[in-house]
Amino acid sequence: MNGHGRFASLAADEDGPPTPSPHRAGHGDPDFVGRAAELRALRDVLLATTATDQGAALVVTGQPGTGKSALLEAAVRAARADGMRVLRCAGIRGSDPPHLSGLLQTVWPALSDSSPPSGPLFLPPAPPALQQVPTPDIDTLVSVLVDGAPAPGTGHSWLAFAVLEALASVSRAGPPLLVAVDDWDALDAPSKDVLMFVARRAQGHSLALLMTSRPPRTLPDPLTGVPTLSLGPLSPAESAQLLAARRPGLDAQTGRELLATASGNPLALLELPAPSEDSLPSLPVSSDRLASAMAPEAPRLPAGTRDLLLVAALHPEADLPLLLSAASRLGGTALDFAALEPAERAGLMSFDGMFPRFGHPAMAGAAVHGTAPDRCRAAHAALAAALPPGSVRMLWHRSQAVEGPDPELAARLEAVHGDALEQCAPTMAVRLLRRAADLHPNPADRGRCALRAAQLAQLYGLDRMTRTLAYRALRHPLGPLGMLCAKALTHTGGPTDSVASCPTDPSSWPAPVGTAEQENALELARITAPVVAGDDSRSEALLAFLDAIPDRAHDPRLLHAMATVRPLSRAAGVLAGACADRSLNDVPVRDIERLGEAALLSGDPLRALDLFRHAERRRRFHALPDQLPWVLLRQGLAHLAMGNWVQAEHAFRRCAELADGAYGQEHHMVAARLLEHLVRALRTGAQVDPADAHDLMAARRSVGAIDAILAVGTAWALVESGQTAFALPTLSALLTDPHARAAALFAVVTFAEAAKAEHASQEALATLDRLERELGPQCPRVLALRFTVARAVLADDQDARTLYDRAFREDLSRWPYLEAPLRLAEGRWLRLRRQFADAQAALRQAAAGFTMLGAEARAPRIAAELRASGDRADGAGPGAPRPAAVRDLLTARELRIVELAARGLSNREIGEQLGLAPRTIGAYLYRIFPQLGVTSRAQLAETLRDPNTPERPASPGPHSAPNRAASCAREETPSFGKI
Repeated sequence: MNGHGRFASLAADEDGPPTPSPHRAGHGDPDFVGRAAELRALRDVLLATTATDQGAALVVTGQPGTGKSALLEAAVRAARADGMRVLRCAGIRGSDPPHLSGLLQTVWPALSDSSPPSGPLFLPPAPPALQQVPTPDIDTLVSVLVDGAPAPGTGHSWLAFAVLEALASVSRAGPPLLVAVDDWDALDAPSKDVLMFVARRAQGHSLALLMTSRPPRTLPDPLTGVPTLSLGPLSPAESAQLLAARRPGLDAQTGRELLATASGNPLALLELPAPSEDSLPSLPVSSDRLASAMAPEAPRLPAGTRDLLLVAALHPEADLPLLLSAASRLGGTALDFAALEPAERAGLMSFDGMFPRFGHPAMAGAAVHGTAPDRCRAAHAALAAALPPGSVRMLWHRSQAVEGPDPELAARLEAVHGDALEQCAPTMAVRLLRRAADLHPNPADRGRCALRAAQLAQLYGLDRMTRTLAYRALRHPLGPLGMLCAKALTHTGGPTDSVASCPTDPSSWPAPVGTAEQENALELARITAPVVAGDDSRSEALLAFLDAIPDRAHDPRLLHAMATVRPLSRAAGVLAGACADRSLNDVPVRDIERLGEAALLSGDPLRALDLFRHAERRRRFHALPDQLPWVLLRQGLAHLAMGNWVQAEHAFRRCAELADGAYGQEHHMVAARLLEHLVRALRTGAQVDPADAHDLMAARRSVGAIDAILAVGTAWALVESGQTAFALPTLSALLTDPHARAAALFAVVTFAEAAKAEHASQEALATLDRLERELGPQCPRVLALRFTVARAVLADDQDARTLYDRAFREDLSRWPYLEAPLRLAEGRWLRLRRQFADAQAALRQAAAGFTMLGAEARAPRIAAELRASGDRADGAGPGAPRPAAVRDLLTARELRIVELAARGLSNREIGEQLGLAPRTIGAYLYRIFPQLGVTSRAQLAETLRDPNTPERPASPGPHSAPNRAASCAREETPSFGKI
C-alpha cells in the first residue's frame, strides 16, 4: 500500500504556517503549538500500518493537561480521512469501571450479532458479520464480554488471544484498522491487560494501536514492551504563543500570571481563569474541567488530607510541620505525617523531607476548587495562628480571614508593606495596601492606601492592578496632587494617545503641602515625565515644579524625571545626585535602576553601568527575572555609549534570549534585536538595514530614544567603514537637533573624526563651540572630556601637540573609547611629521584599544597607517635580530589570555574561565597588543604559530613547559569569591 501523501491532515497540523513573530503570535493554527515531533510520530505509526501492512503501536504518556487526548483525536481524524476503520475506547477517571467494560467498548462495533443483547445493558446494533472469525468463537467472545460468562481455557489468556484474532480479522477483511484508546490507565484492569497484550503483538497485522496514559507510578512498568512517546510541558515561547493565539487581549500582568501558573501545561493555559483582585477570601483559581483533569481524586480523600491540601494551597512556601499545625487547627483533630500519604498516592503532592509540593502549580487550585468561602476564611485564620506573630504572611492571612472594617489590622498592613518590598515581593506589597484600603473605615485612609497601592503597581508593571486601584482611589477623598496622580494612573497600559489625554500640564499643578502630597508630587512627576519629554513648554514647567521641592533634590524619582525631560541642561545636577555617596544595599532596586537610567541619559555611561550591574545582581539574588531584560538592555546601551561593542552585543543578546517567550516582554526583545544588529554593523562597518515600522513601534515602548540611537549608530557605522562623506552631514544634523542631541553627544569624537577626514575641521569646531555654550556651566566633566578629545582630533598642525597633551593629561584609563581615537589621530599626525618610531607606538596603542572595544572594521585602515609609517608585517627590519618567542615575552597569565583570545573567545568568556572581570581582560589585551605588534585578535593565532615558538607536543606531559605555564595561570587566577 502506497503511503506517499497520506495523512495530510496530520502533516498540515505539524507543519502549519510559518511560526509567527512574538507580536503576531495569534496568527496561524494554534491547536498543536510545540507538538510537531509528536504529530510526526503519530503519522509514522499510521503510515507503518497502511503503507507497509506491518502494524504498529504507540502509547502517548504525559501529565494531565499536556494534550494527549487532542493528539489522539488528531490521529483519529487523519485515519478516518484516509479510509482507515477506527475503533475507540476511553477510560473515566475517578470511577470504578465494570469488569471488561473497556474491552466491550473497544471491540463491540466489530462483533456480529443478529439482535441486541439481552439484559440491563443496552448496546447499539452490531455492524455486518465477520466471516473470518468462526461463529462459535464470536459467540463465546460476546458471551464473555456482554453476559459476563467465564472465559474458556485459561481465562484471560484465551480472552487476549480472542480479541487479538478478532481485531486482526477486521483488519484483514477491510481497510486497515486503528484502535484508539484514551486514558488507558483509567480502564478496568482486565481490559488494560488485554489491550497491552494486543499492543505488543500488533506488528504483522494491518492494525495500529494508539493509546494515551498518564506516567505509571508503580513498578514494574506496565508499559514495558510498547513504544512510548512522552509529552513534556511547552517551552516559555510556545506557551506565550499558545496563550496569545487562543486567549487574545490579555494584559501583560494577567498573561505573566497565567504563564507562571500553567507552567507549560496547555490545558491550564486555556482553562485557568484570569485572576481577580476583588475575590475574597484569596484562593488559587481553577475551573471545573481543570479540576476534573488534574485532581479528580481530591473530593474522595480523607477529611484531614483535604484540610492539609487547602492550607498548602493557601501557603505554598510553608514546611510540613507548619501546614500540619494549621490543618489540625482547621479540622479540630491532630494530624501527623500520615495525612500526607493519600495525597501522595493520588499524585497530587510530593514530599522532599521538609516541604510538600504540588505536582504542578495549577494543581493547587484544582485540588481545592469549589471550596466554600467560610471554609477558606477558616483556613486563612488557622494559618495566621500558626505563623510567627507580626510577620508579613501572618498579617496577610489574618486579613483574608476577617470580614468588615478593622482599622487596627489595616494600620499593621500599611506598616509591613515596606517589609514585603525589602523582601523583593512587590506584588504582595501591593496586595497588602489594597487590603488595608478595604479594612480602613475612614474614606480618606482608604483613598490614601488605594493610591499608594496603584503607584506601586504601576512602578512594577502590574497594569491591571494599577488601573483597578486607581479607579478605586478616585472614589475616595484625595489631595489635589493625589487626584491628578490617580487620574494619570487610570491610563496605565493604554495606547499613547490615551496617555496624552491625562492631566500632564505641570504648570497647573499646585505646590505640594505636607509629606503625603510631596510623595504624590514625586510619583506624578515620575509618571508624567516620559509623556511631556517632547514638549518644551511642559518640560520646563515640570522642571520648575521639581525645583520647588528642594528638600528632595537627591530623590531618585526627581533625578530620573529631570534626566528624562532635560538630560543635558540638568546633567550636572543629575549626575551629582546619581553619583552621590550612598549605600546601594539600603536603596530599593527600582531606585538603583532609576539612578542608572538618569546617569545614562545625562551622559555618564560608566556610572550607569555600575548601577545597572548592581541592580542585575539584586534581581538575580532574589530570583526576580521579570525586570532582567530591561536591566540588561540598559547595560547594553551603556556599553554602546562607551564604544565597548563586544560587551554591548553580549548584553543585547542576553536580553533578547531572556525576553524571548516571556509574556509581555516582546518590546524588549525587539529593541534588543535591533540594537544587536546595529552593534554588529558598528563592529564590521556593514550597512545598517532600516528597521521595520512594526518593530520600531514596539521598540519605542522599551527605549524611548530608539529612533535617535539608531540614527546615530547608523552614521557611526558609516564612519567605521570609512564613508565619512555620508556620515558627516547626518552627525552634524543630529548634534543640532534638540531631541537627538543627548544620544548624538556620545558620538561627538566620531563626528570630529569624520570632519577631519572631510577637511571640515573649522565647521566642526564651530559646532562644538555652539554646543559648549548651550550646555554652559551645567556641562558635566564626562561631556567636557569628550569635547577635549574631539578638539584634539580636529587640531591643525600648529596646535596639535598642545591639544594632544591637554587631552592626555586627563585620566583616560577608564575611557578607552576616547583614548583609542585620540591615539589614532596622534599617530597620523606623527607620521605626517615623519616621526615614524613615535607614530608606530601610538598607532599600535590605538589598534590595541579599538581591538579591545571590538571595532573590527578599523583594523585594515590602522594596518595601512602602520605600513605607511614604516612598520613591517613581520615586525623586524632587514638585518635585525630575530624577535623573541611569544612565550618568552609574556607572563603565564598573559599567555593564557592570548591563547583564549586567539581561539575567538570574548573578554567576558575569557574572564569566566579565568575568574577575572571582562574589563581586566581588556586591560591585559590593551598592553599585550603593542608588545606583540598586532592590531587585531585575528593576528594572535598567527603570532602564536611563530616558528621561534616551541610547538606543543601532541600529548603533553604533566611537567611540559606549556602545561606549567597554564598551571601557573590557574594558580594565579583568583576565585570568584575574591573579586
